[in-house]
Amino acid sequence: MFLRSLRLFKIIRVAIRYGLDEIVASEFAPPRIARITNAIFFWRDLTRPRGERLRRALEDLGPIFVKFGQVLSTRRDLMPPDIANELTRLQDRVPPFDSDLAVLQIQKSLGAHPDELFASFERKPVASASIAQVHFATLKDGKEVAVKVLRPGMRDVIDHDIGLMHVAADWLERLWADGRRLKAKEVVAEFDKYLHDELDLMREAANASQLRRNFAGSTLLIVPEMYWDYCSSSVIVMERMHGIPISQTERLREEGVDLSKLSRDGVEIFFTQVFRDGFFHADMHPGNILVSVAPETFGRYIALDFGIVGTLNDFDKDYLSQNFLAFFRRDYKRVAEAHIESGWAPRETRVDELEAAVRACCEPIFDRPLKDISFGQVLLRLFQTSRRFNVEVQPQLVLLQKTLLNVEGLGRQLDPDLDLWKTAKPYLERWMSEQIGWRGFVEQLKVEVPRYSRLLPQIPRLVQQALTKYNEGDGHGQPQSGELLKKLLAEQRRTNMLLGVIVYFGGGLIGGIVVVQVLMHLLRF
Repeated sequence: MFLRSLRLFKIIRVAIRYGLDEIVASEFAPPRIARITNAIFFWRDLTRPRGERLRRALEDLGPIFVKFGQVLSTRRDLMPPDIANELTRLQDRVPPFDSDLAVLQIQKSLGAHPDELFASFERKPVASASIAQVHFATLKDGKEVAVKVLRPGMRDVIDHDIGLMHVAADWLERLWADGRRLKAKEVVAEFDKYLHDELDLMREAANASQLRRNFAGSTLLIVPEMYWDYCSSSVIVMERMHGIPISQTERLREEGVDLSKLSRDGVEIFFTQVFRDGFFHADMHPGNILVSVAPETFGRYIALDFGIVGTLNDFDKDYLSQNFLAFFRRDYKRVAEAHIESGWAPRETRVDELEAAVRACCEPIFDRPLKDISFGQVLLRLFQTSRRFNVEVQPQLVLLQKTLLNVEGLGRQLDPDLDLWKTAKPYLERWMSEQIGWRGFVEQLKVEVPRYSRLLPQIPRLVQQALTKYNEGDGHGQPQSGELLKKLLAEQRRTNMLLGVIVYFGGGLIGGIVVVQVLMHLLRF
């Protein structure tokens, strides 16, 4: 409790030092409020631009606040341009820690000095983020690699900040009527989990390996290879990637990259990760994305930093796909029905009323380019609608919501005229066809048949065991009565009939699969 109090005191002290109260008051409060606070804290220097003061405050407060600033930097429609421009510096220019500490971390984690592990090791970091920093090196076989080293002492700092967030969430649910419906404590717990996962660099390496396998052979996305012999929980070594940061749009144009195609590819990559794989990169701010200009991979995305990934189960994917597709088709009734069927909205909710409310929120944004849409206002209206109908926030989708905001921010930078709806709709329709159409049926059979192939041969034995048990007694060693034996014989006949149906159906099912496989094989030729 004492440490939390100290951390809270530091947050207040940093906010006062950099004049964050003045920034907030200048935007939302009458001018006299700002004059009063400036008079009280007359000793502080507020001559620096407000965006720089905010950035420096977030850097002083640590990784959680830096990540908050990273998200804000992609939301140029929600904040003044001067603040958004300054916050972009948080994406890959966080002050580095001492290189000697990085060397000690590598030596402790991998059991040898970097000079012994690598043919060359650059002591000056090339990138520094909120959780770790990166050094370039060369393996002894000549391969160029990037060495990511965890910042020392990160776990204690995050534990203190998350502790404060848990307290704030608890008070939020106690004092605010919407706090319980928004599941503030569950959202903080989810954020806590992902932040601590990010502290384990071995988990990040595994995430990268999974994403690389998912996009093997892709012409859209490149994921670096991990060198497992050099990986630990606090140090990982990966293939060095060469590309242009996606935020440097002028350089990309000079290299001949088609920014419109790049923006459309980004949308497809996002929906592929979410709906095909249920496994998506959840930290897609511009500092983590490069674009390749090498001839063999020209124009492809390069993903970096895999500390935070999101996963979705089949229920989540089905629910989201139905909602997205209904939105794109402007089928607001289906959106309302999906919310009620999934339990997100109470069962007693009237479909027509929820349908009308969703229509009022979403209809104005269709057929308009991103530059003409304020998603901040749309989200605000949707929030007001959800409060009216007691729609619950789903904590497992918080990362997806954050990633969708990142994707929108990237799309806005690359191609303000991008029509997000028309770009995503064909992909979702194709995915739905693969899931619930004939192709989906065939793929599901491929998954289920091996399970039933093991079960079917066991059915006669299981039936025989059950009948033997019934004939021997009632479970207490007592003989069965004649009436009960008649019932058992009747049950045996029904069981035999059912077994025959199962065998015939199973045989027909397996035969059908064989025919489908043969036809698919013939169609290839």
